[in-house]
Amino acid sequence: MKFVTLADGTRDGRLHMVSRNGHRVEAVSQVRTLQEALESWEQHAPDWQIQYERLNSATDAEEFRPEMALAPLPRAWQWLDGSAFETHALLLQKAWGYPEVGLSDRPLMYQGLSDRFQPPVSEAVFPSPEDGIDFEGEFGVILGEVPMGTPASDAGRYIRLVVLINDWSLRGLGPLEMATGFGWLQCKPACSIAPFAVSVDELGEAWRNHRVCLPLGVNLNGARFGRANGEEMKFGFNELIAHAAYSRDLPAGTILGSGTIANVDYRTKGSSCIAERRAIEQIAEMQQTPFLGSGDRVEMFVQTPDGSDLFGRIDQKVVVANHQ
Repeated sequence: MKFVTLADGTRDGRLHMVSRNGHRVEAVSQVRTLQEALESWEQHAPDWQIQYERLNSATDAEEFRPEMALAPLPRAWQWLDGSAFETHALLLQKAWGYPEVGLSDRPLMYQGLSDRFQPPVSEAVFPSPEDGIDFEGEFGVILGEVPMGTPASDAGRYIRLVVLINDWSLRGLGPLEMATGFGWLQCKPACSIAPFAVSVDELGEAWRNHRVCLPLGVNLNGARFGRANGEEMKFGFNELIAHAAYSRDLPAGTILGSGTIANVDYRTKGSSCIAERRAIEQIAEMQQTPFLGSGDRVEMFVQTPDGSDLFGRIDQKVVVANHQ
């Protein structure tokens, strides 16, 4: 199944089903929002599957308009972001002169801003270009209610939907905040999420070992920036869920991210964020790619073999507040 939340004048929007090709939408029966759907999933999912199959063959359903889409969950109980790609860690460690240890056997994870997620087609507004505006392409999962202490071997069954995320970062503020010992706040503004939240079965063979084994396309100002594949996660989503649920229940509607997608073959696959590209350039003693400024445009997408966008598209223009 594929879901999309469309703007209706309310904070949480109206939940719709979207056809497999992304062309047609229809309001979901029984609930109004994705949060309501997640809290009643077992009860209504069989009916939604029937509705979805009917929509895929319909010719008279409403046409999907990207500009009407909100994030699938415009706000969530919880946003947890991991760092599961060792190549990303190793490149930054080498460039910044840290010991090249990669990732430990314990997942890295932080809790970020979740009271809002930016629409996928919109302006992304930031305070200043001096803050080092950067995008971070990653995959994420939206969960049902996960009991405390759930082991990795059982955690996958709580994954309800898979999403594509741009985890915006302000790189200039990160080191300042980490040095305080209190962690990130200002350097992590609201994320953006692609319009379509898809059930695991929609990925078919591309869902392996609790990983999205597909390339994440990133374009910057219309030019190809990266096509890194999600299969190289050191920790699968099941392991990240188990880590997060060790000491607490996770409420239905928790969004959990993979961290920036990176591949060992970064020379041909490219990168999913500017910070990693700059690290590669620094190691090679090359001129470094600048961070973003007002007017820069970032696109993210995952294309299926038939050419359609699995998650729809993130397509955002950067706006600096003091330049408006």
